Amino acid sequence: MTQIDYDAELRAHNARLRAEVHVRPGDHVLDIGCGTGQSTREAARLASGGRVLGIDVSPAMLEQARALTAAAGLDNVTYQLDDAQLHPFVPASYDLVISRFGTMFFTDAVAAFTNIANAMRPDARLVMLVWQSRDRNEWATALDSAMLGRVSASSPGGAFSLGDRPSTETMLSHAGFHRIDFTDVREPMFFGPDTATALEHVRAFKTISDAFEGLSPTEAASALERLNGTLVSRHKDDVGVVFDSRAWLVTARRAAR
Repeated sequence: MTQIDYDAELRAHNARLRAEVHVRPGDHVLDIGCGTGQSTREAARLASGGRVLGIDVSPAMLEQARALTAAAGLDNVTYQLDDAQLHPFVPASYDLVISRFGTMFFTDAVAAFTNIANAMRPDARLVMLVWQSRDRNEWATALDSAMLGRVSASSPGGAFSLGDRPSTETMLSHAGFHRIDFTDVREPMFFGPDTATALEHVRAFKTISDAFEGLSPTEAASALERLNGTLVSRHKDDVGVVFDSRAWLVTARRAAR
């Protein structure tokens, strides 16, 4: 069975981010929530003569990122295990900050983005993808409905904490950014070439696996049947199992100090 990872799941989104970042030779780039480093490595290939730092809180992902980077022969990349909200970045040292869904989980978003802004040179660019509200993301609502047997009340936190455009714009402004812009991104989430692969992939989601642990055997069997049916309904010939999603591509500039 084909294994689907996070990079494969977000391949359409990654293409949108890559088209917007405009990395230049010599740039110093910071990748927030870099995961296994796909966006970090793509930036490094363009930033010849520059440097790229990927930062993440997952040791396992960073271990894989380092291995993939070494295999690619890239010598202008480093990785840091830390929380970007608290990490002591060198002030005014980055020309570009990027993130592919890696900025939604800060405990204090204003403090985190203020710390990030302080690491950026004046007029440096921020380019990040964040999810729009949960109720606009079919992949979240459909899977939740399958697990619960109903659609639960929408929650603004977690992965969707930056989904409200006015609130996020205000937060970024307070953190030291200006020229803030939002582009509506509607791209498919790819969960696998067939239902069996998609089911294995989805069951590994922490929210899904945690939900199964709280169910009785009878409830778990019903939830699994509903989940499989949901995935079957989203399978398209010659495409695979895909769900609709909505994100914001947010761009901003570091305001002058």
